[in-house]
Amino acid sequence: MYKIKIVTNNMLQKLDYSFNKPNTLKIFWFGIFIYMLGYSLSITGNPIFIICDSLELLGIACFSYSLSLLLNYKFENYYFKILYFFLLIWSLLVIAKGMKMDYIFIKKFLFSPFLGGFVYFTPLVVLSKKPPAFYKILFKLIVALGFLHLLLSIISIDILLDANNIKARDTFEIYVKVLAIPSGYILMTANYHKITKKTIAFLTLGTTLLLSIYLARRGLMFISGCTFIFSYYLYILRKKKQILTIIFTGLMSFTFLGLGLISFGNINNSKFFEKAKERIGEDTRTGVEEYYYADMEFKDYVIGRGMSGLIAAPGEIDGETDHPGYREGIETDYLNIILKGGVISLGLLLLIAIPAMINCFFFSNNSLSKAAGFWILLWLISLYPSTVTNFTLHYILVWISIGIGYSKATREIPDKILQEYFIKYSL
Repeated sequence: MYKIKIVTNNMLQKLDYSFNKPNTLKIFWFGIFIYMLGYSLSITGNPIFIICDSLELLGIACFSYSLSLLLNYKFENYYFKILYFFLLIWSLLVIAKGMKMDYIFIKKFLFSPFLGGFVYFTPLVVLSKKPPAFYKILFKLIVALGFLHLLLSIISIDILLDANNIKARDTFEIYVKVLAIPSGYILMTANYHKITKKTIAFLTLGTTLLLSIYLARRGLMFISGCTFIFSYYLYILRKKKQILTIIFTGLMSFTFLGLGLISFGNINNSKFFEKAKERIGEDTRTGVEEYYYADMEFKDYVIGRGMSGLIAAPGEIDGETDHPGYREGIETDYLNIILKGGVISLGLLLLIAIPAMINCFFFSNNSLSKAAGFWILLWLISLYPSTVTNFTLHYILVWISIGIGYSKATREIPDKILQEYFIKYSL
């Protein structure tokens, strides 16, 4: 039987679940990594699609098979249990409503983290058994994806630095959402990691923030900036814990963030900020959202249009879209959730996520839980400026965080015990 090395501590053993399949955990996270690698390679300059698709298929086989062995249907919270199964059932109906048995649909369903079907199965990660090794391998995966992001950014730097290249901006945004954003979780749980992991995470997120400013990707600027701020909050919580210090730090953080945004209008000679200055006051949402509101009917708001639901966008008439005059989603993510699954989907997500976040903030003893609360908060406030509900590690982490929020056993473990395990013991 698999036993964690800190066998003398009963509280940590509560997470063990008499777990005897450590290799299954490795296969699960390896599958996630291979899937993300395959998709990332598919959007490079000259992709070899047969290799990219093969990598994604291998990833699907690995994480699907291993997850089926890891499923555990025990719930610590009855409220969560009821809403969770309602959400799963509703998600299956959303998929069924949008099901199309054709090549294009199947290809998107399997190979696209953004338009595919695996996003609806992401909540299943909550049912996975989670011994401490689950999080230890997760941390390694986050660092590996961050390193891959840095590597791909260096390889593609000439293209990425072309601020007028729309394709380059879109490629960068995908790299960030698929590979880079999870590095914030390493920064939020910095006391569990050695300097190497923290350095890679900091470089990954720092590079993301700088390139987001240069390429004027406002949503990514917001997400990466908030991640740094939340990481600093957690640092203050671990080191100080005086409420006045926390409040003062919060006020200063948002003050400096506001001044930074205002300063875009005052930097006249810097090419680095040139594109950001042009777009900081640009409104690219109102027109799209007006078409959205005009096209949606009452029943669409309630139950959505299904996984394949489209929304009117008269400007989408070029040859790059399969649906001239329509688009498959909208950048405002909470509206996108409503488009696919209606207010029912959005309501169930909020009813599950918000109480979990509160539990992590106010009823926990460790940084893992506090970071989970901030990660849920980051997802919630990112629903307007960007699309963050996708089959990426970022969203997988949201559901892992929700699981922590509803696990009293996890939230009660003292921080020093987790810190000792993550830093001193290897698999």
